[in-house]
Amino acid sequence: MLRALIFDVDGTLAETEDLHRQAFNRAFGELGLAWHWDAALYAELLTVMGGKERLAHYIATRRPAELAALQALAPEIHARKTVAYGDLVVESRLPLRPGVARLVAEARAAGIRLGVATTTSRPNVDRLLSVNFPPGATPFDVIAAGDAAERKKPAPDIFLLALAGLDVAATEAVAFEDSAAGIASARAAGLPVLATRSRYTDSHRLDGAFSAVSDLGEPGHPHRHLAGVEWPGGVVDLAGLIRWHEALRDQSAALQAMGTSR
Repeated sequence: MLRALIFDVDGTLAETEDLHRQAFNRAFGELGLAWHWDAALYAELLTVMGGKERLAHYIATRRPAELAALQALAPEIHARKTVAYGDLVVESRLPLRPGVARLVAEARAAGIRLGVATTTSRPNVDRLLSVNFPPGATPFDVIAAGDAAERKKPAPDIFLLALAGLDVAATEAVAFEDSAAGIASARAAGLPVLATRSRYTDSHRLDGAFSAVSDLGEPGHPHRHLAGVEWPGGVVDLAGLIRWHEALRDQSAALQAMGTSR
């Protein structure tokens, strides 16, 4: 049976990536660095998973002459960036993407466990949740974030950590992702993946997802179907996910029975 839903954060729960870009630029300015990451450059840098790793990659490839000094400065840059990002989330009251709050509420009402599996830092997750849920609310049972896993996506580590915390098998859960690396990470952990498009991953291939849609959709505001499983009314809801999961289970059982009978 379906027991858990596990969400990526950046681009999946909310369109956060441009705020991350702006936060990096704020941090650069505070430290007197004449750097500016525009949207095109940031889209390129997003092929490196994790903010600390992204910054290290930029320094190594774009500022090699200053490598030693900038590597020493990198922790302060990232710390300032994290503060700036939290401020931007609050200033903008950054909303969740269409359908996310609805599906989270449906899952909680039905006793389905909820998890987060993300490469972003835990304070970033907490700030996003604080502006979208009532004070003291804990919508997610487990938050696997940032440096909690040894390897970043596309390695499966962060999803395996979330599964362990939720105490569910990969076959009992569905992952939600928006990037090629995220899909690869979830699939490597054994999870089926529902993919949504986001601003900075619009060009990513969504291979490996059992369904790909523009967003989760809302009643009266359906999503755009991209590939794989289609959802009635253009809305991904818990009832539909349970039906899909039950059909997958029945199909797997039938294939197993055929193999045994040979």
